[in-house]
Amino acid sequence: MKTKIFIAALPALFLLASCGGQSSDSAKTTTEQTAASQSGEVLNIDTAATMVSWKATHKGGLAPRWGTIGVSSGSLSVEKEALTSGEFMINMNALYVDPASVTEKDKKSTDLEGHLKSPDFFDTARMPTAKFIITKVEPFKGDKKSALIADPNYLISGNLTLKDSTLNVTFPAKVEITKTAVSATAKFVIDRSSWGINYKSEGSPENWAISKDVEIGLSLSAKK
Repeated sequence: MKTKIFIAALPALFLLASCGGQSSDSAKTTTEQTAASQSGEVLNIDTAATMVSWKATHKGGLAPRWGTIGVSSGSLSVEKEALTSGEFMINMNALYVDPASVTEKDKKSTDLEGHLKSPDFFDTARMPTAKFIITKVEPFKGDKKSALIADPNYLISGNLTLKDSTLNVTFPAKVEITKTAVSATAKFVIDRSSWGINYKSEGSPENWAISKDVEIGLSLSAKK
């Protein structure tokens, strides 16, 4: 069994579009919740075909940066044609900055990689792993037009751990399950400062240099 996960735009796992304030597309964020019970068929993640992608911007949406991060392990559970639980571990030391996103002549993508791994951001020497654990899956009953993805049919909640902080986020998702495959897509926004990632975003908004908003996109594909 193989599961392919692509988290698009996890668009630094994690800085996005506007300079300040919380976006109207922000995921509902609460304290850490109990993980969903594992039931049904367990699908192991294919780490070779799994990745996280991220996108970040500076003040006012300027100078966007993006890249990828590897996923080291994980699983999904499916029962009676429904997603019931799942989790995946993200290798923060595998964080990569796409050179195409760094266009200034005096800047290098490798320098940004080093900075994102430093204590200013993810401090990967001390905390090399981020993770997401599903805590709840339920039918989506909100306004589909307000979602960042087309035609969501599920509302997914999960504990997102970045650095040494864990918070629960809830977001719309489109999940499709057949006899042979599972696919899911989601996209939502978080405030990185809620996880203590405050670099260049402290004090009053006019002094911020990097957006506090983070857009996370998720795309799942699993084959039995």
